[in-house]
Amino acid sequence: MALRLINIGIVCYPTYGGSGVVATELGMALASKGHNVHFISYKRPARLGIYQTNVYYHEVSTSEYPLFDFKPYDTALASKIVDVALHNNLDVLHVHYAIPHAIIGFLAREILFTKGKRIPLITTLHGTDITLVGVDPSFYPVVEFSINQSNTVTAVSNSLKSDTLKAFKIQKDIHVIPNFIDLERFKPQDPRSLRCKFATSDQKIISHISNFRKVKRIDDIIRMFEIVQKTVPSKLLLIGDGPEFGSLVNLVDQLKLTESVIFLGKQDSVEELLAISDLFMLTSDKESFGLSALEAMACGVPVISSDAGGLKEVNIHGITGYSCPVGDFEMMSDYAIRLLTDDKLHQLFKQNALSQARVFELSNILPMYEQIYESSLIAMEDSPII
Repeated sequence: MALRLINIGIVCYPTYGGSGVVATELGMALASKGHNVHFISYKRPARLGIYQTNVYYHEVSTSEYPLFDFKPYDTALASKIVDVALHNNLDVLHVHYAIPHAIIGFLAREILFTKGKRIPLITTLHGTDITLVGVDPSFYPVVEFSINQSNTVTAVSNSLKSDTLKAFKIQKDIHVIPNFIDLERFKPQDPRSLRCKFATSDQKIISHISNFRKVKRIDDIIRMFEIVQKTVPSKLLLIGDGPEFGSLVNLVDQLKLTESVIFLGKQDSVEELLAISDLFMLTSDKESFGLSALEAMACGVPVISSDAGGLKEVNIHGITGYSCPVGDFEMMSDYAIRLLTDDKLHQLFKQNALSQARVFELSNILPMYEQIYESSLIAMEDSPII
């Protein structure tokens, strides 16, 4: 079935978190196929860079008013969605991350209906909006209601779908559409010119990328690295920043690893740093998908991860890397030493990682979203107006 070109409103967080990155890159890919994409957020999304045809950004601003201790962003966002939908004739509204976007999307959809415009609401669940924040009693009933009131719901992994169905009384089908990778950007490269800036020719490079929150358990990576570097000369690159930064620096100092652990802060061109890595670590106790692990694999880097959530759907144990129980940094160190000291095994895992990454190539995933939009539009067009 030929898919029509449509006007799509995308609501997302503009930060470097996984949901914002996926939403932004999805929107840009949709625009490249001829759809008109309108991003709606309080700040330009981090990965929305140079001008691109068919891509528009609408900033949500809130007014100062002495009655409010906090600016009423939710109300301002709903109003902005209504305005953008009416003036740009949006066909669908796609919100990423349930809190607060799903309930705001529901409100905007209902307001638009009173103005004679019907528009389906698609909600994509990304992870902590369900497994961490969403189950908080102060959010729970609103999250459950907004999911059930969405016209279509998607989740980024089978694990997240299962978690959602366990946590909430969901009356909707949840479609699993995994996160994706741009293999034009994330790919194996010749790393020698950059690699020598961090490690000598006889040293291995282990890397990690995240927002340095407690849920990422980066202290496990540091403790794993302490064991590994006693056997395998190596450097650890920690890329990112966040609330755990200070405690991680202290741990590195305590373990006397300051010469071997390099904190690189937030980086835009992470693909170059991944390409120089021999091993990537992701040890979270909650992870709905593991986008950074997929990015590493696309660069031909084996992964050692925890077995949390959707990580097992990305990193295949004994094939693309190893999957270990959450917190078992000693097992992780054993696997790391095995990989880093066996060149033949390491090369095999590199090839397997790249092959697995191709499964999640953007060109394979984008049509799934287009089909969701099309089926949501058809369902709304066929439903009676009450």
